[in-house]
Amino acid sequence: MKEIDEFLRENKPALKDDPTFLLETRRRLEQVEGIKAEVDRQRSHGRVALIIALAAGLALGVFATTVAFLYPVDLQSVGGGFLQNVRVFLETWKHFLVYPVAALAVTLSLVLTLGGRKTARL
Repeated sequence: MKEIDEFLRENKPALKDDPTFLLETRRRLEQVEGIKAEVDRQRSHGRVALIIALAAGLALGVFATTVAFLYPVDLQSVGGGFLQNVRVFLETWKHFLVYPVAALAVTLSLVLTLGGRKTARL
């Protein structure tokens, strides 16, 4: 805003003697500042969404890698316990585990998409 004021003072454009010109110009500059603030807000919202997606992907990747490393192991030779229970659970419900993961992904995308719908009114 200061740059434009300096530009107008240095160049001294020929204008009509209209007292509302400066008020209108200032109002429009304030609208531009509002647009800049909204763009910055959307960028920060996008960064937060990216960080959340990165964290979720990292967590799911660690979980999937752990399951992949545990699944081929013959747990009968290792013994029962927690790992045997996890194997039985995954073997029994592996087809249905896709649904909660998909529901979580859809819910997360809806929350992140619809959460940024508030727009600035100029």
